[in-house]
Amino acid sequence: MPFAGPPSEDVDSAAVSEGGAVAGPVVRIAPGAVRGMWRGKPGEPGASAAFFGIPFAKPPVGDLRFEAPEPPDPWDGVRDAVTYGPTPLRGPQPEVTLIPEPSVPGESTLNVNVFTPRPGDADAKLPVLVWIHGGGYIAGSPASPWYDGRAFNRDGIVTVSVSYRLGFDGFGHIDGAPANRGVRDWIAALEWVRDNIAAFGGDPGRVTIAGQSAGGGAVLTLLGLPAAQHLFHAAWSMSGALGDVSRKRAEERADKLARLANMAPTRSGFASVDEEKLLALQSDAASPESRNRLAAANLLLDEGPSWGPMVDGELLKQPTPDSIRDGVGADKPLVLGATDDEFTMLLDRARTSMRFVPASLALSRLGLDRARRRAYIAANAEQHRKGNAALVGRYVSDRAFRSTVVRVAAARTAAKSDAPTWVYRFTWTSPTIGWACHCLDVPFWFDCLDAERVDALAGAEPPQALADAVHGAAVRLIRGEDPGWTPWSARPGATRMFGAASGPEVDPDGYASVRPLVAEEPPRR
Repeated sequence: MPFAGPPSEDVDSAAVSEGGAVAGPVVRIAPGAVRGMWRGKPGEPGASAAFFGIPFAKPPVGDLRFEAPEPPDPWDGVRDAVTYGPTPLRGPQPEVTLIPEPSVPGESTLNVNVFTPRPGDADAKLPVLVWIHGGGYIAGSPASPWYDGRAFNRDGIVTVSVSYRLGFDGFGHIDGAPANRGVRDWIAALEWVRDNIAAFGGDPGRVTIAGQSAGGGAVLTLLGLPAAQHLFHAAWSMSGALGDVSRKRAEERADKLARLANMAPTRSGFASVDEEKLLALQSDAASPESRNRLAAANLLLDEGPSWGPMVDGELLKQPTPDSIRDGVGADKPLVLGATDDEFTMLLDRARTSMRFVPASLALSRLGLDRARRRAYIAANAEQHRKGNAALVGRYVSDRAFRSTVVRVAAARTAAKSDAPTWVYRFTWTSPTIGWACHCLDVPFWFDCLDAERVDALAGAEPPQALADAVHGAAVRLIRGEDPGWTPWSARPGATRMFGAASGPEVDPDGYASVRPLVAEEPPRR
């Protein structure tokens, strides 16, 4: 049911400006006071407040550029928090992204956005959602209108979206500098939530982390990270793209980036190069030394994202599935899943030409051995009937995303986790894209079907009933309830089918078509 509660009398929210409008609420947190803005009239159903760009760490510039995040300096007076803060995303994206991802200039890029129906009410103790954006660990923005917490506020949930350093600055290997700076940013943001969220009406003892794509990978990384266990209590991973970059790989990429930038691969050398220049060279530094047109695709499928959390032996001691299999995070309820055809649309232009390429040959060029090719084609006969391009696109989606769902769910089962694991598939087909594609589930999860550019991805009339189902499941998990279907941990294979045109709501073996890729899967290099 929609949540409606009065603002606290302790918050400066009822003051009236000279123009007669209700002034923004002022909340006092450890570093100082912040003023947000009301959306709707305080005290009326659906009203909530937003606080944008609150720093959780000092600006990562100058001597702090490659350091672990440090707590922000306190400030005097009241700090306005009515516009989004600077983003680690520098400049507009070179092409239109599926999710609108604004870039905001400025140095104080490590900040949070808080959306709450009860600003200043420390007794409200509402459950808290912390959202980590995606973007392949090199892009993305917490300032996306799709990540507005308005709908979760309506349901009595305080929502926080967080930023983190991207690309080489966040995840690149540098001798003498802390590894996994982006991961440390996630931890620092969660520590900020622990220390300050009560002032916004949230309960630091009921924090759920969630994210999509690289953000979903971040959720899984944190779930398997011993150092983060005390900072959250449940997790939801959407299309999680794990980093788990080996130290050797990270060192090789850093050395190549240094050569491209014509400087020494040292901390002082990297610090001498402007962040935007390093960002421009990142793609070349991650590209394989090969003329094979499929080399880049094979590298991505074999090794995962080019930049991301590194298995450094200190903060991240081992790959995430291994950590989860060892029981880390076993006490935390987890929901994870993916869309059916994350990247299949990338093969649409090749539909005609691929009609003449045997599916087995195409899959062999992508590194799949003969026995697995046969098993995979047999397990995906329905997809194969849509054409070779559809089959290869599904394979790419499975390797990059859907196999991670199965591997992590299996690892949780092997660990005999104390808390349940629920698995889902998002199967609804976009009328504009033609597939249940990457990012399509995000506006349904946030119940923001009227947000900017949703129609470009989900059409003019996306089904509200599907948003009610997906968002409702998220609300239940965040509240500490059962999201609404049989857990995989109780019945391995059980999968909630969000948006299926026909068939059961819960498939008893929903990821059977992925199994040929997961059984005895060789480790990443």
